[in-house]
Amino acid sequence: MEGVLPVISLVALVVAIIISITTSLNIGTLAIGLSLVVGHYIGGESVKDIIKGYPTSLFIMLAGVTYLFAIAQVNGTLEKITKYAVKAVRGNVALLPIAFFFVAFGLSAMGPGQITISALMAAPAMLLAEEVGISPLLMALVVGNGAQAGAMSPIAPPGVITAGLVEKMGLTGVSGILWLNMLIGHLAVAVIAYVLFGGLKLLRVKDSGQRQTLMNIQVEPFTQAQLLTLGGIGVLIIGALFFKLDIGLGAFLIGAILSLLKVVDEGKAIKAMPWGTIVMVTGVTVLVKLMEKIGGMDLFASIIAQISNAWTVTLVAGFIAGLLSAYASTTGVILPAFIPLAPVLLEKVGSTALMPLLSAIIVCGFLTDLSPLSTTGAVFLANAGEKTNKTKLFRDMLIWGLSMSVIGAVISWLAFTVLRLP
Repeated sequence: MEGVLPVISLVALVVAIIISITTSLNIGTLAIGLSLVVGHYIGGESVKDIIKGYPTSLFIMLAGVTYLFAIAQVNGTLEKITKYAVKAVRGNVALLPIAFFFVAFGLSAMGPGQITISALMAAPAMLLAEEVGISPLLMALVVGNGAQAGAMSPIAPPGVITAGLVEKMGLTGVSGILWLNMLIGHLAVAVIAYVLFGGLKLLRVKDSGQRQTLMNIQVEPFTQAQLLTLGGIGVLIIGALFFKLDIGLGAFLIGAILSLLKVVDEGKAIKAMPWGTIVMVTGVTVLVKLMEKIGGMDLFASIIAQISNAWTVTLVAGFIAGLLSAYASTTGVILPAFIPLAPVLLEKVGSTALMPLLSAIIVCGFLTDLSPLSTTGAVFLANAGEKTNKTKLFRDMLIWGLSMSVIGAVISWLAFTVLRLP
């Protein structure tokens, strides 16, 4: 049975991924259930040992950060920041997608992450695109990649997840490098999208009606509650960066103080937290931890190692991560499944280049998320205006997302293996 267990655990992970792609079932709940079947009933592991694989510290970090930013979302703080950014372009249509990219990047990096910010910005971005004559595909790709670019911030959920996973490998202080690589990758493809889908043509737009639409947007000043919320977010960022404040516990403390100050209805904020994502990530981690223990991850690494070597491992692993991510959750599936795989895979192919492989997996995983089959892409598709041909937009976004699995893998291989960037 010992020789069969690794195969069974790998099959369990594959089954969980397939079911999560083809149904609406949360892969986290399924992964926890499969851990019981594979680990306890088949493998003879005690339930207590299986539960030890639950990432409690990761749960605290994710829940704390999303609690604080749910407050900022519910009381309108994040939405108002977006409106001020639109106002700041002063009617320059060509600057609107660029402004949205950097606003999405900044807001995502401040803590909410790419999914929350995409959901927040998709409606106004796609509506404005239709009103002022910007290609909906261009707007979706540029703004979506902006949100993705901020996702590896040390206080955003994907960044928190990654930091926790790589810390167990003995890597610390690498969050900044991984975040920089994310920014470079997503900025590069956003520029490509801007050039390919009409951004340069917008520079020649002189229509006063379009400019007037942007200039007439009304934005109320920040309320006292919103200013307090901004102050709380600032305290978390400064505390985490300069005073070693625990991100999760610190976010809970600041959020609780803001709730006591009545800046938001706390019940609505708690309901707005992405509980499904939290369960997804922590649940998959339980199954991955079990796989590590019984040899499933070693088997997975061996399979990938058979079709790669030390020179091509970033290319192959990046492509596989990107292709899966076009259909499954990067945060919930790719990060917890592929990051622990990296050191095992490197050992199989005889390489020690851990950071290049980690960067390739992360960047490639997120680059495909503008596929309409992924959450980020789906949010923009769903918020397209009435005049937009959604069938065409779906097709174009799907082609873009799938092409990123190849383009992202090649770019990552060139950047992190050939050129040996950080």
